[in-house]
Amino acid sequence: MMVFITRCWKNPLPSVLLGWLAAAVLGFSVALAQAPSSDAELSLRLERTDDALWLSTQLEFELSPAVVDALHKGIPIYFVAEADVLRERWYWTNKTVATARRQFRLAYQPLTRQWRLNIISGQIVEAELGLSLNQNFESWSEALTAVRRISRWKIADAANLAADGRHIVDFRFWLDLAQLPRPLQIGTLGQSGWSVELSKEQVLDAELGQ
Repeated sequence: MMVFITRCWKNPLPSVLLGWLAAAVLGFSVALAQAPSSDAELSLRLERTDDALWLSTQLEFELSPAVVDALHKGIPIYFVAEADVLRERWYWTNKTVATARRQFRLAYQPLTRQWRLNIISGQIVEAELGLSLNQNFESWSEALTAVRRISRWKIADAANLAADGRHIVDFRFWLDLAQLPRPLQIGTLGQSGWSVELSKEQVLDAELGQ
């Protein structure tokens, strides 16, 4: 007769980590009923000049209590804005002629009690934050207003736009969960309170834009 003995692992994870994760998941679940809308009306102001195509918009969204609480605890939150400029082709799929990407890093600084917003084109890299556009705000409302407002963002050079072509601007904005600390990424799975997604397609007039 063979006897198998199974040893019991009494402490699979440190109790401190388990408690932190449990509190995080509980806090995120409260935000389900207060999730920001992803289908809000979005209007793009497109301006076509001799040298470039510019995009301006006022984003309408709210952040759930769970997101705001994470910010107050010193966890930076990242947002991404992307714009593709496509030329319509009747004989094939539309051609992407230009792509622009902008990232926002919003963080609260407890020592100074200020909000700091870093805006950079392309991917955010910690070592490059000093080269980005940096803004400090005294209040939460001022910081959020700055994130919501995009003013005269260059999304394409004029040389990319055909004078006789019809173009479409495909704009997207979202909260980037991939930039969160790993435990938070796990806690946000399936939590709509952490979902901020806005998008809009708009036709650009062949001559003046709209």
